[in-house]
Amino acid sequence: MCGAAVKRTGHDGNDLMNDRKIERDMTAEAANKTHSNDPANALDQTAGGSADDLAVARRVLAAESDGLKALAAGLGADFVAALDIMDRATGRVVVTGMGKSGHVARKIAATMASTGTPAIFVHPAEASHGDLGMITRADVIFALSNSGETTELNDLIAYAKRFSIPLISLTGKAGSTLAANADVALVCPDAPEACPMGLAPTTSTTVMLGLGDALAVALLERKGFSSDDFHALHPGGKLGRRLMKVSDIMHTGDELPLAPPETPMTEALLTMTAKHFGCLGVVDADGGLMGIITDGDLRRHMPDGVLDRTAGETMTAGGTTVEPDRLASEALGIMNAKSITNLFVVDGGRPVGILHIHDCLRAGVA
Repeated sequence: MCGAAVKRTGHDGNDLMNDRKIERDMTAEAANKTHSNDPANALDQTAGGSADDLAVARRVLAAESDGLKALAAGLGADFVAALDIMDRATGRVVVTGMGKSGHVARKIAATMASTGTPAIFVHPAEASHGDLGMITRADVIFALSNSGETTELNDLIAYAKRFSIPLISLTGKAGSTLAANADVALVCPDAPEACPMGLAPTTSTTVMLGLGDALAVALLERKGFSSDDFHALHPGGKLGRRLMKVSDIMHTGDELPLAPPETPMTEALLTMTAKHFGCLGVVDADGGLMGIITDGDLRRHMPDGVLDRTAGETMTAGGTTVEPDRLASEALGIMNAKSITNLFVVDGGRPVGILHIHDCLRAGVA
C-alpha cells in the first residue's frame, strides 16, 4: 500500500480482516481520486454519458414517432364513425381511463372542451361509486385502455349497455373485452413501447394522445369553430389576450372627444383637454367621421392663428381608423407602424369608440 500504514494491535482474525478491508478501501479511494482529477478522464466520462443519454432520447422519440406514423396510416372508416357519433351527440363526450390511460383521457377531455366539443373526464373507479350519475343518455362514452381488459371499466360498459349510451373504445387489442362491447372500436397500431423492457406506457400513450387530438381537431373543423369561439372559451392568459378585440377595450359614449366642423377651436381645445386623449374627432351632421385633430395639427396651424379657426379648418381629413371587430393586437400594430397613440374606432364610417395605446398595454396585448 502506498503512502499509508495500518497499525495492527493484535493477531485476532477479525482485526486482520478489518485491517485488510481498510487497506482495500484506501487503495480504491486513492485510485478514484487519481482518475477523477485527470481532466481527460473527466471529459471522456461526461462525453460518453452525454452521448449515451442522447442516443436513448433519440431512440424513444423515434419509437413514438413510428407509432404515430403507423396510426396515421391505419386511420379509416372506424375513425369517421367515431367522429360521427361524437358530432351528433346532444350531450357531452365522457372520456374515461385508468392509470396512464386516465391521464391521457383527462387531456383529451380538456382539449375537446376547449375547442367546442363539450367533454368531461370521469374516473372509472369513482364511476362505480356514484359518478355514473354524471353520465346521461345524451352523452357519448369514450373509454381508453391499452389492454382493453381494465376491470375498473366494467361497470361503465354495463351502464352504457343498460341505457343505450354510445360507447367508443380506444385500445391496443382488437379482440379485447372493451373493444368487443364498443359501438365503435378504435385500435392503436401494434407499435413497441419505447422503454427497453417494453413495459412502461410510452409509445402507446403517445399514440392515444395523438388520436385524441385528431378527433378534437376534426370535430373543431366540422363545427366551424372560429377564433371568436376560441376567445370565448379562453378569456384568460396569453391566448385570451391575443384574441382580444378592439371592442373589448375601447372607450365609448361620453368618453369620445367629438365635435362638429363649425366648432371654434377655442371650444375644440377645451373638449380635447377634458377627454384626455389629446385628439378630437370632427363629425358631420350624420355622425360620420370627417377628420381628426391632433397636437400635430395644432403645431402646424399655430403660425396661422389656430385659435381663430374652426375644427373643420384645422383637422386632417380622413385619418387612421380601425373597426371594432378587429383584434386589439392588430390595432396596436397599426399605432406602432404609424407612430400614433390613438385610433378612432368606426362602424359604417361613424365613430363608436376610441382606443389609446395604453389601453392595449394595460390589457396585456402585445
